[in-house]
Amino acid sequence: MSIVVIYGGSRKQGNTETLTKHAIQGMEVEEIYLNNHNILPIIDMRHDVEGFQNRNDDYNTIIERILQHDTLIFATPIYWYSMSGTMKNFIDRWSHSMRDANFPDFKERMSTKAAYVIAVGGDSPSMKGLPMIEQFKYIFEFMGMEFKGYIIGKGNQPGDIQEDNVALFQAEALREELRVK
Repeated sequence: MSIVVIYGGSRKQGNTETLTKHAIQGMEVEEIYLNNHNILPIIDMRHDVEGFQNRNDDYNTIIERILQHDTLIFATPIYWYSMSGTMKNFIDRWSHSMRDANFPDFKERMSTKAAYVIAVGGDSPSMKGLPMIEQFKYIFEFMGMEFKGYIIGKGNQPGDIQEDNVALFQAEALREELRVK
């Protein structure tokens, strides 16, 4: 089993990254920081005769890397009750991949993946982050991916996640689950 972590945060070594690193500690994983790449927004051309056009950005390279793995961990801060804009922009581009000649079997290949979400927010995240979890659930369901679980941690200021013992414990449990696979 191979694992890739897709980070959607914009703060280096932020609470989401810290919690995710706790979950994958000692494991061999590929880490992709979306914020370090140029991923242009989707231009919806589903109904255009020419279809989607290449955006000449880093998106296709990231998809090629992700498709090599069995397990995907989506790590995002909770922004305005949802995933980060960077993460949403990346997932929006999946519409492009489903109709792109470069990835003719994109949805089929994604359907073989297991997915987890790790998120951190500052204001009652265990409740206010649930709409985002539902959003991920529907995204994964649409793609045929197995949604294996999620962790929502609490943290606002840098380092706050270190005080969330429940989330840290859940991250350790996830680590053990991933090791067993």
